[in-house]
Amino acid sequence: MKLNDQVAVVTGAGRGIGRAIAQRCAQEGAKVALVARTAAQISEVCTEIEHQGGTAVAIPADVTDHAAVAAMARRVEDQFGAVDLLVNNAGSHVAIGPAWEADPSEWWTDVTVNLLGVFLCCREVVPGMVARGTGRVITLIGGGTDLPFPYASAYGTGKAAVMRFTECLAAELREHGITVFAVRPGFVRTAMSEFHVHSERSLRWIPHVKRRFERGEDVPPTLAADLVVALASGRFDALTGRAVRVVDDLDIVERQMPEILEKDLYTLRMRVLPHQ
Repeated sequence: MKLNDQVAVVTGAGRGIGRAIAQRCAQEGAKVALVARTAAQISEVCTEIEHQGGTAVAIPADVTDHAAVAAMARRVEDQFGAVDLLVNNAGSHVAIGPAWEADPSEWWTDVTVNLLGVFLCCREVVPGMVARGTGRVITLIGGGTDLPFPYASAYGTGKAAVMRFTECLAAELREHGITVFAVRPGFVRTAMSEFHVHSERSLRWIPHVKRRFERGEDVPPTLAADLVVALASGRFDALTGRAVRVVDDLDIVERQMPEILEKDLYTLRMRVLPHQ
């Protein structure tokens, strides 16, 4: 199994993409710590994994609460040992509408969950990886990372920042033998995106979400789970600091890794005209 005896932490593991990632990691032999605010959800996933012969523990925690994240990291190490894989999946997308009309609390909640949550989890887990000289970190990005996301500026801003943080962290950790990746999971029907099918604000400002579902353009969360396992296996370590999409043919990506590095692809860059 690709992740045999590894210890994995998956945030937002109670449903949707995080749930699929946690289940897939367990199927590949990892001991999985399931992290989310809703205890009932991660307890259910934990039971499912154990019934399938896997090993998991449910740890309720708010990823924006530093003390809770620190306690989570200590509990994982006490129960399973050193963390080999950290998957930052927890996210929020509730602030919808023009930026000048958005509720400040909702706007900041989106940015806080999507960005601060990633930072805090990395801050508590990465030092152990540095001490051992091994480990992998994977973050989840989404709409607004590479292009503007009008009327969802909080989500887009947060996810673009997560991509930049991924690049910064990868550069800092390269000398320690630790790799960091961003995963673009595609358009997945989750509880978070389902909200935008029924929300009055969403139907007004981002109606394309519902139309895409109606056209059947969504992809299953298992694609993201498969990609996470592929990245965690070490096959693509040369691409540390870069984003990989579920729609990418991984065999082609592997063959083209020298070109990707040479041309600085799969990154977040500002392109400008050369100086005259």
